[in-house]
Amino acid sequence: MPQCFFVSDLHGHAERYRKLFHLIGDEKPAAVFMGGDLLPLGLSALESLDFDHEDFVTGFLARQLLRLREQLGSSYPRVFVIPGNDDSRSEEAPIIAAATTGVWEYIHDRRVSFMGHDVYGYACVPPTPFLLKDWERYDVSRYVDPGSVSPEDGHRSIPVPEHQIRHGTIQGDLDSLAGDRDVGGAIFLFHAPPYQTCLDRAALDGRTVDHVPLDVHVGSIAIQRFIVARQPLITLHGHIHESTRLTGSWHECLGRTHCYSAAHDGPELALVRFDPVDPSSATRMLI
Repeated sequence: MPQCFFVSDLHGHAERYRKLFHLIGDEKPAAVFMGGDLLPLGLSALESLDFDHEDFVTGFLARQLLRLREQLGSSYPRVFVIPGNDDSRSEEAPIIAAATTGVWEYIHDRRVSFMGHDVYGYACVPPTPFLLKDWERYDVSRYVDPGSVSPEDGHRSIPVPEHQIRHGTIQGDLDSLAGDRDVGGAIFLFHAPPYQTCLDRAALDGRTVDHVPLDVHVGSIAIQRFIVARQPLITLHGHIHESTRLTGSWHECLGRTHCYSAAHDGPELALVRFDPVDPSSATRMLI
């Protein structure tokens, strides 16, 4: 049975990556899914790295995986990558360039095949309180939760047409991505979790904005509706670091769909192991 790894929200922490590389070398999974927020948050996150190239994508991440591929040869896994809302879109070009070497497959807004399963990637999240808007979309409408900043405000590292910013939604993107295909055997690599589940629970208890209580569930309504309506086999999520600590659960079923989160708010690497043949047997370990 094919074993797969899923990680998310590593935020450029070199020690987490080194643990992941070691486990790939030891266990030789069939695939590794990397669910966004992969890059460092500012220059301070680079201080722990022991390389002299400031480009994290090519100077550390792709370089280390290339070495691992040389070591493993034909046992090197398929590696599927999407960005997350904390990853600047200006880094998309080096990620795509590294994909041409075969070190990984960049699958945001794309569909690929893996061992008889369609694999879809989608990076965007609903509006957040943060100012970087490269990977944010309106969710199902132009509504923005209290305390969040509209995708039309904030800043972007790459220019985007105004009509796309104003009228684009996660719901519309997913409709276009999946089309009318049967996704019952598909794996979806999302950054955002589905709304009102154990995977999107944020630490917002008792907080208000202009006397309006904040919703403690901050996932995507569009993703939740898509999963319920279309019932893919497995969906993979990150983004909300504290959700598992707050709810005690990283795995939820929406109908027949198994939804996993690899987000974590501690220093450890959170690693989800799963088998598409037996999604109920998935495990999560802090390393």
